[in-house]
Amino acid sequence: MADRNRKFLLAKRPEGRPDRDTFDLVEEDVPEPGPGEALVRTLYLSVDPYMRGRMDARESYADPWGVGEPLQAGVVGEVVESNGAGFEPGDLVAGNLEWADYATARGAELQPVNPDHGPISTALGVLGMPGRTAYFGTREVAEVRAGDTFVVSGAAGAVGSVAGQIAKLTGARVVGFAGSDEKVAFLEDDLGFDAGINYKETDDYRAALDEAAPDGVDAYFDNVGGPITDAVFSRLNVDARVAVCGQISQYNAEELPTGPRKLGTLIEKRARVEGFLVNDFQPRFAEASKQLGRWVAAGDVDYRETVTEGLENAPDAFLGLFDGENVGKQLVKVGEREA
Repeated sequence: MADRNRKFLLAKRPEGRPDRDTFDLVEEDVPEPGPGEALVRTLYLSVDPYMRGRMDARESYADPWGVGEPLQAGVVGEVVESNGAGFEPGDLVAGNLEWADYATARGAELQPVNPDHGPISTALGVLGMPGRTAYFGTREVAEVRAGDTFVVSGAAGAVGSVAGQIAKLTGARVVGFAGSDEKVAFLEDDLGFDAGINYKETDDYRAALDEAAPDGVDAYFDNVGGPITDAVFSRLNVDARVAVCGQISQYNAEELPTGPRKLGTLIEKRARVEGFLVNDFQPRFAEASKQLGRWVAAGDVDYRETVTEGLENAPDAFLGLFDGENVGKQLVKVGEREA
């Protein structure tokens, strides 16, 4: 075990888009686990768009980080030492831990990771929070049905790529918005989407939807917001369902655009729009993970990971989310398993 521990702190609150100066990498002694705690060595670290909101002082569904405080993320790690935490050294666990080489956590805050279920990194992706978000958002909130036309924005990301495949398994026609020709090919050729739209090369989103979804939109999984969502709203069918999961197009905006201006469509189409948090479904996480695991094992759900090497590069991996650099789940590989 190393003698020193690297850790990222929030250096300042960003105005608009964060940059490297938002992050402060410090070194300190490796922490010792207190009673009921385990010391965990980070193997994989997740970076996710929602973390941008935690950098601001305003209250949201996730508490803001204080300036000078450690950043936190989903982590898969190896237990190094346990002080009555219910785990043994060498156990693989997942939890919401610090952006650090080592972190302590109470046993109740950690979940075991079974490497027999797939690569351990999937506990942060298709078999973890993003996969569960896609599962419940598609099945419970958007209520996708056979014969529906289902549209998902941010379709090549960790959540959107799984949501589209679940909708396809349900019997829907699936259309995804993504930010490059490479990502559109990934959607259509690898994941089986019926159509992909490269929003960066499309001047008229409504016309693109008319071509990709000529019968209108029955269900929409929104990860992005902004002009894409405006266009989808204009093509909603009667009794359409919209699941609002994220609004990444707005996260760095210093002034949010005036709105909403599209709600009249909901009257005409008798459509339903519902925001959701995956933690609302926590009592059913085991159900989702079990079904997702079956689909992945059977080859019915595919996944992609974009892996950045080294804790020191975690800020770059996070910032790249806002440029759409990742395909599938963005991860940071911090260490190798020793046990």
